[in-house]
Amino acid sequence: MFLRTWLMPIISQHLLSRARLLKKRDSAELKRAKLGQRHQLHYFHQVDDPYSALTASILAALLARYDLELVAHVVGPPPNDAAPEREKLIAYSRRDAQILASHYALNFVDLGAQPSALSLDWTTARLVKAIQTGHFTELVGPLSDALWCAESTPPDCTLDSTLSDLATRSEVVTHLEASMALRQHLGHYLGATFYYGGEWYWGIDRLHHLERRFQTLELAQDSVQDVMFAPGEDLQEAQKASCPAPIDFYFSLRSPYTAIVAERVFNLGRLTGAPVRLRYVLPMVMRGLSVPKTKRMYIALDTAREAFERNIPFGRLNDPVGHPTERGLSLMPYAEREGLGQRYVLSFLRGVWAEGLDAGSDRGLRIIVERAGLAWPQAQIELKNEAWRETAEENRQQLFSLGLWGVPSFRVGDLAVWGQDRLWAVQEALLSGTQK
Repeated sequence: MFLRTWLMPIISQHLLSRARLLKKRDSAELKRAKLGQRHQLHYFHQVDDPYSALTASILAALLARYDLELVAHVVGPPPNDAAPEREKLIAYSRRDAQILASHYALNFVDLGAQPSALSLDWTTARLVKAIQTGHFTELVGPLSDALWCAESTPPDCTLDSTLSDLATRSEVVTHLEASMALRQHLGHYLGATFYYGGEWYWGIDRLHHLERRFQTLELAQDSVQDVMFAPGEDLQEAQKASCPAPIDFYFSLRSPYTAIVAERVFNLGRLTGAPVRLRYVLPMVMRGLSVPKTKRMYIALDTAREAFERNIPFGRLNDPVGHPTERGLSLMPYAEREGLGQRYVLSFLRGVWAEGLDAGSDRGLRIIVERAGLAWPQAQIELKNEAWRETAEENRQQLFSLGLWGVPSFRVGDLAVWGQDRLWAVQEALLSGTQK
């Protein structure tokens, strides 16, 4: 165990470094040039996925911006171990896609249910055939719009078709199996994903990373300015409301995405005057929900990329799963009683995700505790207190009641969103004074 906690920060710092990422990108381009290949962008489309519907609606516009070749794949849903709360994921995806569509003026409406099985089968067969005939890019957007536009079965509200436009059942099965095997081989599990030169990009939330990479490679058309979907800008100056709603911040000490958003949440609360209520929960893996290796690796690499974007320290990590997280959470009641909850959370997250501190050791935890302004002798006493477990379970139940299960998540009034990507929605709700 000591060897593991000693080696992990060294190895992770290398694996997640920006220098290594750029070197991998250079290697991919050298290999492509040596083989005389065009710039190929792989896109994995999941027909029943709202995020794929959003991506499909902008795919033609994206390809018009850059000189590259699209290789399209139709895939099924993620495997069970990558989607442990599948029904919640399906319902939340529709709600979240509606929020994104409204924000970016895209065409998607949450009908409150998934399209019918017949509609999904028809659209899948049509898209597989479109890949075979080279018409995927021009059809995927209209077909996705038709699928989600109404209750029609099959979804014929915008397009007519004949049997010759549909792939056979055996062709669909063969295509799906090959596409999902390729997705797994390349290291991902979701739909609405792009793969270019050894790197993954999920949906419109990560498209700005991909576009900047293309722009660095000088693939952009002359008319291209900036990116299609820039990441949300954090509030920089105080805009205090007269009676701001509180921000319920659901987080886990073992969540890398929590590690890179926590300070931003606390700054948002400070600048708007909104109190931030700390709603800590146990990590998914410590609640009996599996997280497969492919998912863990993508999340780590993606978090490092997001952290670099916002100049947030991240990457020299010492995974606090298990006992270190329990020790950390046992001190939350003490930190909050002292009015130092936010400082303690930031100190812990920075320690285990950016500095490689071992929170399972007294030496590592003491550094975390004392720089947060807490007394180590009292902390040693508080480590024996189990009261935090009941609070963590109450917070988990609240999270589930909101239709959420992962962290970081936020609630402001009637708005409940999941992920550090949605802090802009929290900010907009606070500034507008109307929580939708």
